Amino acid sequence: MSEKILADRYHLVEQIGVGGMAIVYRAIDQRTGHNVAVKVLRPEFNQDAEFVSRFQREAEAASKMTHHNIVNLLDVGMDGENRYLVMEYVQGKTLKEVIKEKGRISPPVAAQITIRILSALQHAHQNGIIHRDIKPQNILVHADGHIKVADFGIARMANSSTLTKGDSVMGSVHYFSPEQASGQAADVTSDIYSVGVVLYEMLTGRVPFDGDSPVAVAMQHLHARPAPIESIAPEVPPAICHVCMMAMEKNPRYRYQSAREMAAELRMALEGRTDQMQPRLVEKPVQPSPAAAAQGKPSSAPAPQEQGAGRYASPRRKPHRKANVWQWILSLALTAGVIYGLYVGVVAIYEKVVNSTSVPDFVGMEVTVAQRTAQRAGLNPEIVEINHPTVSAGTVILQAPEVDTTLRKGDSVVLTVSKGPASQTLPSVTGISTQDAMAVLQPLGVTLMVTERVISSDVQADFIISQTPEAGSQCKSGDIVQVTVSGGMAFVPNVTGQALPEAQEKLTGSGLTANANLTYADVEDASLHGVVASQVPAADTQVILGTQVTLTVYRVPELLSSAVIILDLPQNDGLMSVRITVDGGEGEYTAYQGEFAADASRHPEVELKAQEPGDYTYRVYFNDKFAYQHQVTLK
Repeated sequence: MSEKILADRYHLVEQIGVGGMAIVYRAIDQRTGHNVAVKVLRPEFNQDAEFVSRFQREAEAASKMTHHNIVNLLDVGMDGENRYLVMEYVQGKTLKEVIKEKGRISPPVAAQITIRILSALQHAHQNGIIHRDIKPQNILVHADGHIKVADFGIARMANSSTLTKGDSVMGSVHYFSPEQASGQAADVTSDIYSVGVVLYEMLTGRVPFDGDSPVAVAMQHLHARPAPIESIAPEVPPAICHVCMMAMEKNPRYRYQSAREMAAELRMALEGRTDQMQPRLVEKPVQPSPAAAAQGKPSSAPAPQEQGAGRYASPRRKPHRKANVWQWILSLALTAGVIYGLYVGVVAIYEKVVNSTSVPDFVGMEVTVAQRTAQRAGLNPEIVEINHPTVSAGTVILQAPEVDTTLRKGDSVVLTVSKGPASQTLPSVTGISTQDAMAVLQPLGVTLMVTERVISSDVQADFIISQTPEAGSQCKSGDIVQVTVSGGMAFVPNVTGQALPEAQEKLTGSGLTANANLTYADVEDASLHGVVASQVPAADTQVILGTQVTLTVYRVPELLSSAVIILDLPQNDGLMSVRITVDGGEGEYTAYQGEFAADASRHPEVELKAQEPGDYTYRVYFNDKFAYQHQVTLK
């Protein structure tokens, strides 16, 4: 769609991004002259209710928010079947690109970036919107350093209790929360978890969990602990590590409960106010001291030694008896302390040496071998089975916790085992539309591929005529079904000898389109000026609906409107091709094409011509790349 003008306003200059449901272009708003970002729903999803709903949801979410750290919505609409959103254009890079370039981001800068992300999320959460797809790819870093959160395409209103099909695990697997991984609804703390993952990646240069498949990563979000930040990046202050790890707690109750709360903690960490920061609620309680345990009292409580001594004192006994009693009590206390210390030491040795075990590497093992290996290591294997398109049945494809993690004997290790490819019966998709066929095949993991469109007077346009493999065949996830689709049928009318506007209208009425790039035949007879000389395909030809008809039009050079423009050619080491198109509002056509050598003038004059006088937009392309556009009046 590049080079197209959308809604007679937005000139799509270049494609700058591709997502799962939309394509993003840099465009020029012809009313203001400003660069904007235009997100266009992929054409194949225009009739898909789920994707249209997500697209509309992004527009609704964006319309509720205006914030300096959020990419703001400027316009929304439709151009024919094309649904589009117009957003502010951010000149810069994604945070993911910045991390790849720098490896790691310094802790103070990473914290400041995180605070700005949290500021944007606090605004979204206050407006009842959960982002659900926070990741570095959706954080834009402006060239001047401003941070913008983008892509609310799978955002969900916080008060919505219904999950649509496929929503439960939407988002990017490396960044989504344990509750998203387990198919539960996301809430404010789910976005907090994702921010923690982004902060972890900025500080260490890598994501906390990685694996060979999305399932592998999801299982780690559920069961594994990330490597401590200080073990990868020792320069990161403990206070910032504390904030990051608290945001990534598995249990949502133990995370920060709002974006504002996490941002406040980061500011305290940066300013050194660590005494005011809240502790992580999952930390183990401090063990009592040996002396306190011997006396049966908490270590923080003072030992009432003087009172105890008073109870054993008697004015009728001699002073040395009092001293002996004290020595006896002290000896008893020291003995108890030594015994307790030995007990604690024995328990520690037992826990760390005798009762602990290291998790073996189970991936690739046959399930029965893996179970025996786990049992020999003193672990309890829990088996989860899933289909896998390439790994044979009975093979371990994932484990949690990961290799070499230290556990207590008797702890559980989760082994994900392949059930092999899922075999299923292929349904019939003949006689239905391609959109309906995709809806039928998508739950099976099967892809629809249109291999041919044919002329058909019997089958409605865009309905499937035949399929390969046939219905009833066995298929598995990842297979492709090739289909032949009806293109409908139309007869090409005879438009030769007619004026160009009449010919174009007649073609449209017949279900065809006129090629905007006209060809011309120069003549001297003024009465033929603007009349169709020939057409391709020829009249009465059977064609598919929507077929493009190319017209050749007579023109008298002396009757053409023209104007001379001056080009602005860039420096070039070799031969440069130049193409200029002209658009008067009824279609764009090539008005000039030529080549310029490296030593040619950088500002040559070129004459543009059109059938009728008026105001036109001309666009200049160097080596088939759009360079600039201007207005010109042809007389």
